[in-house]
This record gives sequence, C-alpha cells and structure tokens, in this order.
Amino acid sequence: MDRIKILVTGGAGYIGSHAVVELYEAGFQPVIIDNFVNSQESALRGVEEILGVKVPFHRIDCNDLEAMRAVFAEEGSLRGVIHFAAYKAVGESVQKPLEYYQNNVGSLLTLLQVMREFGVEALVFSSSCTVYGVPDALPVTEQTPTKKANSPYGATKQMCEDILRDVAAAPDASLRTILLRYFNPIGAHPSAKIGELPLGVPQNLIPYVTQTAAGIREKLTIYGNTYDTPDGTNIRDYVHVVDLAKAHVVAVQRLLDAQAERVETFNVGTGRGNSVLEVVQAFERATGQKLNYVIGPPRAGDVPAIYADVTKSTQELHFQTTSTLEEALSSAWKWQLSLGA
Repeated sequence: MDRIKILVTGGAGYIGSHAVVELYEAGFQPVIIDNFVNSQESALRGVEEILGVKVPFHRIDCNDLEAMRAVFAEEGSLRGVIHFAAYKAVGESVQKPLEYYQNNVGSLLTLLQVMREFGVEALVFSSSCTVYGVPDALPVTEQTPTKKANSPYGATKQMCEDILRDVAAAPDASLRTILLRYFNPIGAHPSAKIGELPLGVPQNLIPYVTQTAAGIREKLTIYGNTYDTPDGTNIRDYVHVVDLAKAHVVAVQRLLDAQAERVETFNVGTGRGNSVLEVVQAFERATGQKLNYVIGPPRAGDVPAIYADVTKSTQELHFQTTSTLEEALSSAWKWQLSLGA
C-alpha cells in the first residue's frame, strides 16, 4: 500500500527529525525540507539509521517561493504539511527581531500560498506556549488569553496563529489547521541516533546541562533565582521530544480523517511544572553526574513560570505523554555521550 506523503519543513531539526521517525513508523511517507540554518545533515543520517531507509529530502529555504513550488510539483500527491521551520531562540529573538519576523512569519506565508496552489489542505503548525505571555494563572488552558508576548519569538508564533485563523475563516477556505502549542521539549530518541544538536553555545537548558556534565562547558549558568516561584528559578513544563513527535502524528491523522474543525488548538505538555533547580537535581539523580552551576542575572524575554493544562489534548486529541522527567534527561545524556566531548 502506498504511504501517504506528509511534508515536514524543518525536518532535520530537533523536533522535526523525531517527528519524521514517528511519521514513518506510523505508516506515513515523510518528505523533508530544511536549509540547515538551525540543523545539521547528521540528523538525516541518524533518521536513516533508525528507519533503515532514505527519506526524501530537499535542501531549500521555506521563504523561497519558486523552490517551494518545485518541491510540491516534484513530490506530487502531498496530503499534508507539518511546519516546524522557524528560528526558535527566545533570547536571540530579542537581539534579532527583524530576522525573526522575516523568517518565521514570511516562511508561513510562502508555505500557505504554495499549499493553496497545489490543493494541500491539512496543516499541523508548530506553535508555542510563549503565545500565553506571562499568564495570570497556572496551569494554562487553550482558553487562557494570549497576552503580549515576552519576546519577538513569541510574537511571531502569535502572528502565525492569527494568520492561520484568518485564512481558515475565508469563505472559500479549504485549509484545516491544528495548532500545537508545546512547552519545553527535551531528551532524545532512545537509539541516541538523533537528539538536540545546538549550533554554537546552546540557547536551551538541557543541552547546556549535558555539555556541562560532559566537560564541554565549564559551568551552567542558571538565569535568575529571584522569580516568584518556590525556589526562585524559572518553572517550565518539560516534555520528552519523542512524546511531542507522536502528538504530531496524531494531529496529522486527525486532519486526514476529517475529524478536525477548521482550526483547532491543543497544548502539548506533561501538565506538570519543574523548576530549573529541580531539573538540575533530576539530571544528577538520573545520570549520577554532578553539575557545576552558578546563578546569573535573569535573561530578557523569560517568563517566570508556565506549564500546561492538558485536559483538552487528552480528551479530544486522545494524546498523553508517557515519559518521566528522569527518562527524558537520561536519554539526553545518552545522546550527549554518543556525540563525544
């Protein structure tokens, strides 16, 4: 039986590569687009080692209209798209807002134009809990008001969500979209063939933790310990990347089964919050590695605390995470060890 083709933009990235594996293992045929600005070709090799097959790949920028048209024409019969391709670092977005708006919003507009031209009607959009800004109450539900984002990165996700709702509301619209607002992905594939591979100094907590434990970084800096949280450090909802990848497969199937409304929104997290210090302690327990860390000043754009209410995704998407924090951290360490120092 022919596999249903799903285009995965940013498919060589951290979450994208894991989604490609889960899509293929669920019976789909992923087709990858990536320009390697935020990823490396080694991720494609890792995916192929896990699956034992070569996944179709196109090295292009999602902002390149003609190149995107060429991919849709060459591949033919694409049934849906998962759109990961975006710049993703909160701190960097404060430093480079123009680049973030041009890339994150521009690439979506280009993608939507080409999807319309080729009659592709199903889209899973990679959104973020940053759309909630600094929430008034926790945990956040899908009905929690979105407030002014704390960073240009968060603002781009809000804008993209607004664009998708407007496009879906047009009288002649055929697009159906699932917005997955996910929280903080961590960990790696159990094979240790793919994982988070930051270019340069890591912007995210877990790769910095593992690189510190491996001796690549001298110390871990915890940004702020005077937030209004039990131990003063930021609280986040840390979700295993494999769990997160599986949520995308469920969302694709929901769209193809025509179960989804024009636009649906789901939180993807564990429903639990952990502070940075709790993560450090959990890593030490899970791996037996002691971490050298210091407290630094708060970082621009960081929200004090946020974690998900996952009732809707459990009940309507029929999706729940299964991995523990320690399991995710252990897989991240296994991945780091596979890279060598």
